[in-house]
Amino acid sequence: MPEPDFQATLIGPTVMIRPVSSYDWPKLFAAGSDPEIWKVHPVPDRHTEPQFRKFFDEAVASKMAFVFVDRSTGAVIGSSRYYGYEPERSEIEIGWTFIVRSHWGGATNREVKRLMLDHAFTLVDTVIFWVGDTNWRSQGAMTKIGGVKRVFTRELSGDKPYFIFDVTKSRYEAGGRALVA
Repeated sequence: MPEPDFQATLIGPTVMIRPVSSYDWPKLFAAGSDPEIWKVHPVPDRHTEPQFRKFFDEAVASKMAFVFVDRSTGAVIGSSRYYGYEPERSEIEIGWTFIVRSHWGGATNREVKRLMLDHAFTLVDTVIFWVGDTNWRSQGAMTKIGGVKRVFTRELSGDKPYFIFDVTKSRYEAGGRALVA
């Protein structure tokens, strides 16, 4: 059985989500170099070049990462990725997401989540999100789309506390999708 397409190009009304490439470094670093983006994030110094370089290199190597492009301007406005595909559990994670502040508080986050969730649910039945314990913005967003907080530990989290939210395909289709439309 062939490997699922984790890097499909996804196009919404205002945002295009496309696979990240090594050529995206300057534009994505420029987008992610704002310290305010990372203020409530578990890695609050990700705006620095060494931390962002690590984040970027891991994204490219994952072959599951994306950049977000504002369709009206062509500007790179953020990124995200899939991770931890577990076919036997029919589960995948969406994470490492950030959006530039000029696109906060509007429709961009909802559009990005909808596009990524719609695509993920063609591959799996459950999507999980790791959210830092101080990242109240993302915790609120996850609750709004039907995410259920659960206790979960993995080696990957190290000493940083996270909440895990899961969104099932059935919960999403029963109403959560409408909240990100």
